[in-house]
Amino acid sequence: MTALVGRHICRIDKKGRVSIPKSFREFFSTKISEDVYVYPSFKYYALEACGEDFISQVVSSLNTLDIFSDDQDDVASTILENSVKLKYDSDGRVILPKSLLKYSKIDTKAVFVGRGITFQIWEPSAYEMHNTAVFERARARGLTFRLKESREEK
Repeated sequence: MTALVGRHICRIDKKGRVSIPKSFREFFSTKISEDVYVYPSFKYYALEACGEDFISQVVSSLNTLDIFSDDQDDVASTILENSVKLKYDSDGRVILPKSLLKYSKIDTKAVFVGRGITFQIWEPSAYEMHNTAVFERARARGLTFRLKESREEK
């Protein structure tokens, strides 16, 4: 799989264990590390999730910001300081910490939403409201974008 796509609803047990969707686990199994990093979204009451590659990009990108600037501090604080590295158990499950479940208002079910090289984890009804609003906003603006050339076309 070349990208994390789609939506997958998964149950969460009383211990906070949840199975990462198989297609998402397969995406990370081709990377340097299979570990998943999860942190609270600073835009939504949802969780952001990524692999080692993305975290490394964030760390490298911090060097493009002025040292000790508010921007550098904010990125480091919101992403790196709040990230939790999760390891899979033998059944492909991870344990979402209670603090993250509380932040995102996730209880017994979560929807995993592919975002290319990252994914989000939402409380299902909150995601549906968000998705409807985003879809309508894109339609109202007449959203368009230019596709980047693929590697094969170069």
